[in-house]
Amino acid sequence: MTAKAPDIRPVTASVGVAQAMKSVFLRDVRVAFRQRQDLLNPLLFCVMVVTLFPLGVSPEVSFLREAGAGILWVAALLSVLLSLDHLFRHDFDDGTLEQLVLQPQPLFLLVLAKTVAHWILTGLPLVVLTPVLGVMVQLPGNSIAVLCLTLLIGTPVLSLIGSIGAALTLGLRSAGVLLSLLIIPLYIPVLIFGTGTVAAASEGAPVGAYLALMGAFLVLAVTLAPFASAAALKISLSNS
Repeated sequence: MTAKAPDIRPVTASVGVAQAMKSVFLRDVRVAFRQRQDLLNPLLFCVMVVTLFPLGVSPEVSFLREAGAGILWVAALLSVLLSLDHLFRHDFDDGTLEQLVLQPQPLFLLVLAKTVAHWILTGLPLVVLTPVLGVMVQLPGNSIAVLCLTLLIGTPVLSLIGSIGAALTLGLRSAGVLLSLLIIPLYIPVLIFGTGTVAAASEGAPVGAYLALMGAFLVLAVTLAPFASAAALKISLSNS
């Protein structure tokens, strides 16, 4: 019994931009659910990191409350990074990516649709899972709420920035290692402000400024990352 081939029908010229983005988004969701291991691996990795960290460092409640936000943010960051190699890889292998580049619709909008699908499938489940993991590391309720909010703002930034690295390393050998080297330095500001927001909330300090800065990161990422990713895809395809 052969596996069902992915839907790689091209978006025609008569289709509007919004409909083209919707088609790309829905196709990515359908393909992801046919390859469920790609959906489960980031979540299982995040759970394992959060579970093993107290066993390997210290199970004391005071330590976990102090370091819990950092543990969860690092676990979420690495989980998103783990899934980035599949953002364009399957489309590159089956020829769909070349069809997208040739479409009359702007490529950066189609890339944005793919990145939104990646976040819905990877980042959003991590946000939903965060309250359970927060209880595991003994975080108080208000810190868990702020942590979920920072991840809700920050994980789309991770996916958008990561799409640039995924596009640049497309088709290269050892792409996963190179992708990590390119993207992790760009993730550091998001990590710092994400954990800093939770630390400020736990001390009773106002967090509005932190959230505003993270919102600014998200706006900049949505505005600039799709253009950079689209340009990187064209370069990678021309060199393949």
